[in-house]
Amino acid sequence: MSTTTDLRPRMARSGSRAPRRARRAERAERPEGVACMEISAGRPARGRPLLRRLVKGVVLLAGLCVLAVLAGFLAFLTQIAAREPVQVKAADAIVVLTGGASRIADGVTLLAEGRGRRLLITGVNPITTPGELRRTLPNGETLISCCVDLGHKALNTRGNAIEAAEWTRSQNFRSLVVVTSAWHMPRALVELKHSLPDVELVAYPVVTSRMETERWWRDPATVKLLFKEYLKYMMAKAQIRPAQAVAEVEAPRLRASAEARRAP
Repeated sequence: MSTTTDLRPRMARSGSRAPRRARRAERAERPEGVACMEISAGRPARGRPLLRRLVKGVVLLAGLCVLAVLAGFLAFLTQIAAREPVQVKAADAIVVLTGGASRIADGVTLLAEGRGRRLLITGVNPITTPGELRRTLPNGETLISCCVDLGHKALNTRGNAIEAAEWTRSQNFRSLVVVTSAWHMPRALVELKHSLPDVELVAYPVVTSRMETERWWRDPATVKLLFKEYLKYMMAKAQIRPAQAVAEVEAPRLRASAEARRAP
């Protein structure tokens, strides 16, 4: 009896070992790739939480950048005048940045009203002459002949500022009335302040027809124009200027005028 009793536990233990041995043999017979796939399937991937956090961080950063751009664009829009000023403070001279016919007409009108002693039109096409300008503005023929200078060197807004600075220093002016479109005025003032930090600038924004509409934001073309101008304005603030600012040839009309003023 004692012998039978002692053998049963051993048989039970040996019986429990048999399935384990069978499973081990079955695993050994399987290819290594299948075994690795089963092990990895049973464990959570360690890299996935890190990847999710990285994607969330990138999306959050992109969203913040978009919000910052939109906030800056809205702040830029508040700098654009909705109406032209009724009264303008008089200055030593007037500078008109070309880009629209109404800018030149308004500049000549300000000169006739005595808002400045002399007028510079900067960024004029090199083939444009004073005679052609007189034909477009017959009422200001006398003023154009005596008191208006044409600058032909400027290729962009930065060039306008450089050309205006050279002209202002040659004439010893200490204050300027700046005439340009309302949406262009913020960038023009930034560039002029960089070139003329010691000169007082009086803004005269010209409000074009597309900006006079009360609901201009419904016009995709106007919104696109303003957003592009906002990007250029930010580049001007950061002094990022990839394009050439002035032409290589000095404007003969501007040089001749400066020399005539210095002559005894």
